[in-house]
Amino acid sequence: MHRLRTLLLLVAMAANLFAGQQDGITQSEWHGYERLDFVVSGQPAILIIPKEAAPGKPWLWRAEWFGDRHGPQVALALLKRGWHYAYINASDRYGSPEAMRIFDAFYRRLTAEHGLAPKVVLEGFSRGGLYAFNFAADHPDRVAALYLDAPALDLKSWPGYRSARWPEVAARYGLTLAEMETARVSPLDRIKPVAEAGIPIIGVSGDADNIVRLEENLGVLAARYREAGGLIEVILKPGAGHSPHSLEDPAPVVDFILRHARR
Repeated sequence: MHRLRTLLLLVAMAANLFAGQQDGITQSEWHGYERLDFVVSGQPAILIIPKEAAPGKPWLWRAEWFGDRHGPQVALALLKRGWHYAYINASDRYGSPEAMRIFDAFYRRLTAEHGLAPKVVLEGFSRGGLYAFNFAADHPDRVAALYLDAPALDLKSWPGYRSARWPEVAARYGLTLAEMETARVSPLDRIKPVAEAGIPIIGVSGDADNIVRLEENLGVLAARYREAGGLIEVILKPGAGHSPHSLEDPAPVVDFILRHARR
């Protein structure tokens, strides 16, 4: 009898240990919404589920810096409207082809297994701008809109240029340091396919950002994108630096996305 009670106790403990886990998915909560954690291409991934999905299952994808410290205001507003919210950790790959392969696998997983919309709105915050824009340039048919916040869009303007990190960046792109000097791999070099696809862009930046400078990144994109016939709206935060990201009231960004995102 003692052995039976011990066995039952062990079974109960195992059940508690694996509660909320199935098929490699761990369930928890994020801001009152169901959170699923799983792995894609060896990388940790997250999907936040709305209380009731909007028709067509639209979704917002944070390209980098998931979490409460990095301006989740737009995501929370869209979750209330039935949007899903997604993230996969491809950090320290700088929007490179390697990162894009991880993004491709993640996109395929969410659209095939979770039935999310074939076109996604991508959030590119800071270095995440490299990821979001390059994914749109690689797969313009998969992107409904871009929300870029203090985005790095030129690798040579990014603070890591010619730093101790620069050889790692070159290696991620499969290029030598010499080749990186002339390679056209930054988002600002890849505007044409995004503009030709008619992908609308909303950008936010502090006009005193001395880390990812407005005049070398989002400002250049805005001028070139309009010249190419693309739709871009830029919201400036007077006197603001690189962070905090987003807007205290995210309504202007949310309204832009709801008006212009083509799903």
